[in-house]
Amino acid sequence: MSLMTYEEARPWARSIKARTALRSLRGAMPPWFVEKNIGIQKFKNDVSLSDDEVAMIARWADSGAPQGNPADLPAPRQFDTSDKWTIGEADLVLRSPEVTVPAVGPDKWTDLGLIPTGLTEDRYASAVEVREVNDLPKAGGTNTVGGRFVFHHMTYSSLVPGDRSAEAAVDEGPTSWPIHEVGRNADFFPPESGRLLAAGSALSLGAGHLHSNGRLTKSHLEFAFKFFPKGYKPLYKRASMSLGNSIDIDAKPNQPNQELHAYTVLQEHTKIVTFEPHMHAAGVRMCLEAIWGDDIQTLNCVGYDHNWVKQYVFSDDSAPLLPKGTIVHLIGTLDTSAANRNVADPRNWSGNGRRSISQMFSNLGYAVALSDEQFQTEMAKRRQNMKSRNDYDIGCPLCWSPAPPQKSASTAGPQGNE
Repeated sequence: MSLMTYEEARPWARSIKARTALRSLRGAMPPWFVEKNIGIQKFKNDVSLSDDEVAMIARWADSGAPQGNPADLPAPRQFDTSDKWTIGEADLVLRSPEVTVPAVGPDKWTDLGLIPTGLTEDRYASAVEVREVNDLPKAGGTNTVGGRFVFHHMTYSSLVPGDRSAEAAVDEGPTSWPIHEVGRNADFFPPESGRLLAAGSALSLGAGHLHSNGRLTKSHLEFAFKFFPKGYKPLYKRASMSLGNSIDIDAKPNQPNQELHAYTVLQEHTKIVTFEPHMHAAGVRMCLEAIWGDDIQTLNCVGYDHNWVKQYVFSDDSAPLLPKGTIVHLIGTLDTSAANRNVADPRNWSGNGRRSISQMFSNLGYAVALSDEQFQTEMAKRRQNMKSRNDYDIGCPLCWSPAPPQKSASTAGPQGNE
């Protein structure tokens, strides 16, 4: 119990509420909300507790939370308060213009313009991280994330200014980057699908959302990029898998368990890299489902708390591999009752909107598109880890389908002139 003293931990652990929570916890504590009894369970950077760890803490609580030998206590955890990037040493850092936000005022949506990258050659990013830097004191003053920052989010892309030709250096068109939000973790792109930051490009900070935090604040954003080696080319292209519905949301007042639904049909074979639920204050849960013929698979269900923004990065051997034609179904749950402490006033109806007291419903995760050959190659890797037909790979509905026959030289078509 390195995050609190024994005197603080013991009454907490002895409470009935705590013991009940521990038994049902299964690792779903902020900022990791994955429900452990359904769907894919293998992620990168998983910080959740194992069943054995939960059981150990529950046994300690049920036995009265006795104090052990003080000599066996581990050293308190030391949290890094430096300004180091979590992606490691950055190859390029860009800074946005500074903004001044009043202590009290309405939310503001703004375009902060272009930031030239200064690149003279195309580079592909292996990781990107964004952080807010402001003049608020680091110690004291506030214990909430919303009170520490003024950037609610920033949606940004990169483009070559003034270049609209089909032969432009930006061979994929403007590159979209994962949205920056308060408390969001860094993005690490798969080795097969780095993101292009083109020669002569600029970051376009086209959609910034600012909010007051109780103090006059001067602030800016910093964008850190880590690159793949020079000469790198991506194997897979980015997939377009926009999924959500923020148009006709009808959030009734003072009512739990309200569901939102959105669907899309995949036009290409798709490998989902990350799952990132996005709702607003009333959101409490989101599920991702794949439908292939009669096969309906729940890929994941996760809790949602608007105080945290969390993306879930699938491990390489568990990322969903979905054939084109798959229906992807997104399910969101809203709670506008007084039990949801994030809701400002449970009596009020709310619809879609960009303010946190309004509603949004979308998956901000990203995916890559696969050719027929790449899709078969990815499934072949999965089959090597499946020992028998009793092994079932959630998120890969065709993993047990027969592999297509290899073309022999005699059936590959005519060679040369007839």
